[in-house]
Amino acid sequence: MLLKHVKDIIQGKTSLNKKRSPKWTTTRKRHLSKFPTCAVCGSDSKIEVHHIQPFNEKPELELDSNNLITLCENWSKGVCCHLFVGHLGNYKKINPSVIEDAKLWNSKLKISLGII
Repeated sequence: MLLKHVKDIIQGKTSLNKKRSPKWTTTRKRHLSKFPTCAVCGSDSKIEVHHIQPFNEKPELELDSNNLITLCENWSKGVCCHLFVGHLGNYKKINPSVIEDAKLWNSKLKISLGII
């Protein structure tokens, strides 16, 4: 757990000076019960609950369900949706269009796979 935390800090996924709300675990579980798969690729493996507006910049939105989207860190399909759609390829970046981009890429994946 400590190694993952250090890795997250190096990648810019988390901040040294911001702590999660004690209610975060409950909020995360509630979100995942409603949205258990990646909004981009549909994976249910290595799921992350991504903040649309980062909680270290907008702490008042940390627990706001409208500020959350499910994305995966599943590299088995050759892409990490959390990194590429949620953070535009760099964990230190913010994608303000993450919801629209997730819908767009989901649609493109379905077309390429012949699902729609």
